[in-house]
Amino acid sequence: MNNLEQLANDPPLRAVRTFEAFARHGGVNAAARELDVSPSAVSHQLHLLESFLQQPLTLRQGRNLILTDEGREYYRAIRSAFAVLRSATEHVREKSATRQVTISLIPLFGINLFIPRLAEFLGANPELDINITYANHRSYPSDAADLSIRFGTGHWPGYHSEPLISGAVSAYCSREFLQRHGPIESPEALSRLPLLHDEERGTWSQWFQAAGVQHANALNGLLLEDGQLALTATLTGLGCALLREPLVAPHVITGELVKLFDLGVDDGRQYYLCRRSGSELSTDGARLHEWIRQRLMSH
Repeated sequence: MNNLEQLANDPPLRAVRTFEAFARHGGVNAAARELDVSPSAVSHQLHLLESFLQQPLTLRQGRNLILTDEGREYYRAIRSAFAVLRSATEHVREKSATRQVTISLIPLFGINLFIPRLAEFLGANPELDINITYANHRSYPSDAADLSIRFGTGHWPGYHSEPLISGAVSAYCSREFLQRHGPIESPEALSRLPLLHDEERGTWSQWFQAAGVQHANALNGLLLEDGQLALTATLTGLGCALLREPLVAPHVITGELVKLFDLGVDDGRQYYLCRRSGSELSTDGARLHEWIRQRLMSH
């Protein structure tokens, strides 16, 4: 494909940017204010994009313009790209700041382990600024952070990774859930209760197989995009989830969460501390890296 053919296939970027703002805000006027253009200019760009895609992305509902099913699907496809673009732009703008280290985190790790212990590191390094962002687990190669905490199998091209948190997961539920459904005396009894799934539905099947339960109804139940959503759903009593003990220990200590059985199953995924293999960390980045290894690694 030559350059002219490529340009002909590229979407009108201004129109895509306008559509992203409209879909994110949920309205023409809000998108116009963000883009500093008139509402009619927003409508024009939306029509331009629809003509290019040959798909209706919006429809009129009363006085409002709303997304069609195709529009919602298109927004879901492009929003992560815009999030990466904003993150990269912000990173470049802030890179000149002195003594700054950027770390991207999986929400479950950041909320339940990193943030609660960060005061210790900041107390010993008051001159250092930490920039914390979410790690987009669906687009890790675009991560521009100095360090990142990632979840998966540990193989990301261009990165050195070392395991932080064991892949073993165990069954947990909330105290209130146990009061409503308990006592849960066996894995077989658990298999008949509402189950929660973190990213995919296969891990419960592995757990019940290890527990010796045959024909467990393990593929039903609420599917959540990440571990933090799964934890929150568990704490609110929506069901039982497979969680990693180091990340939920505070909730077990307070009694909010109850570990149902001592059986743990390795689902092949772990939390990893990652840094780019092709470049050296700054002195401050290396200091944060070592602190995470010493204080947050599950031994």
